[in-house]
Amino acid sequence: MTQSITISDWIRQRDTLPLVDVRTPAEFEQGHVPGAFNVPLFSNEERVQVGTTYKQISREEAILLGFELTGPKWAGFIRECLRLAPQKHIAVHCWRGGMRSGAMAWALSLYGFKADTITGGYKAFRRWTHHRFESAYDLRIMGGMTGSGKTRLLQYMQGKGQQAIDLEALAQHQGSSYGTLNKLIQPTQEQFENQLAWQLKDMSADAPLWLEDECQKIGKRSIPAPLWHQMRHAPLIDLQVPLEQRVNTLLRDYGSLDPDFLVEGTERIRKRLGPLQTRQAVAAIREARMTDFIRIVLVYYDKAYRKGLALRPPDKIRTLEISGADPETDFQRLALFTTVKEAGTF
Repeated sequence: MTQSITISDWIRQRDTLPLVDVRTPAEFEQGHVPGAFNVPLFSNEERVQVGTTYKQISREEAILLGFELTGPKWAGFIRECLRLAPQKHIAVHCWRGGMRSGAMAWALSLYGFKADTITGGYKAFRRWTHHRFESAYDLRIMGGMTGSGKTRLLQYMQGKGQQAIDLEALAQHQGSSYGTLNKLIQPTQEQFENQLAWQLKDMSADAPLWLEDECQKIGKRSIPAPLWHQMRHAPLIDLQVPLEQRVNTLLRDYGSLDPDFLVEGTERIRKRLGPLQTRQAVAAIREARMTDFIRIVLVYYDKAYRKGLALRPPDKIRTLEISGADPETDFQRLALFTTVKEAGTF
């Protein structure tokens, strides 16, 4: 038995209805529905063959070639889907909800599955994704100079049930020249957007949503423009943390990283840091004077933060002193502060 359902229909059933993406591994890697399983009908190379045949010869020849290529694979497809959905109810999609998902759903239904195809396929999911960015949110922006502990505080708030999204975790980048930490690999732009929209779907419009103050680009990934514009006009809490605490935080996060990686990151900001400061920072790295290195580059990052803060509407900015060392205490101060401010006018 097969039927068509919308992407919204599937999202409502996602905890009990496995979703199979039959596109190629390359398409899946480029971007996919969070939680979907890749059971590719064609390999990357086979899809090229079928597409070329479709364009150069005919649709009928492309279909025949598709059956020739997949013929020996059908038993494997069914076994994999049985593993994913032993209850024999599964959802299937391809790029546009066309022949690939239709063929898989047909074969599964012959075996006794209830196979639901997603109307419009992955393309419909991408439209759903863009709608999430265009929705209005009651945003609160957590600002503060580098090393203020914003990310840890945001993560602590998530653990306390507050509405908060860690954009840097989604982008797999800490937002500075050293942001990969010499180990993080960023997702594609498309998948970053998919993961962000997936988190936004669970956010209530009736409660504040906390995000960290970011440049539009986090590493090589960009915050979608509609959401970014909302962020730039949302209320911002500028967290004030003592310099020594910020240095200690950064020393803990970056002090043990590979020196060559740190030198490379420093060279990338040479024009903005300045030639003298760059030489001093590199020398400090090479001589294992990590505190000195951090203090040197903080001059640049603090200046950049103040410049960005000056571009925001002044009436949307409030300052709050916190320790930067104890997320629980800092969260309590932030919660009290925002409650008092919002009781009047932010």
